[in-house]
Amino acid sequence: MRPSGAVFSISDLAREFAITPRTIRFWEDQGILAPQREGNKRVFTRRDRARLKMALRGKRLGLSLAEIKDLIGMYASTEDETPQLVECLRIMEKRRAALEQQREDIEAMLADIAQFETLCRTELGRRATIR
Repeated sequence: MRPSGAVFSISDLAREFAITPRTIRFWEDQGILAPQREGNKRVFTRRDRARLKMALRGKRLGLSLAEIKDLIGMYASTEDETPQLVECLRIMEKRRAALEQQREDIEAMLADIAQFETLCRTELGRRATIR
């Protein structure tokens, strides 16, 4: 018999991370998770749980599937985490730059919208005084 808490069912993980079992099966299909099987039942280990947590965090940060797989794969390949941390910083810097560019683009669009709204209001005001 296994120690309590050493393994998780798909519903345990779905509940813990507020995701659907289908999402967990997606990460399994992508090779991020490799649950053991007991008949038709998937049995997830603490390692699977940690990998799922990293994958969901990467997704939330806007990383691509390839970036998520690369980062998780690096953790499985060595005891020294220095290369993983360096790569993680590189990916985060790249993501930060992309988000900052998006923010600049959004601010520019909002300024354009405000300017156009002002022109429209001015024109409506002009037309109201003509009538």
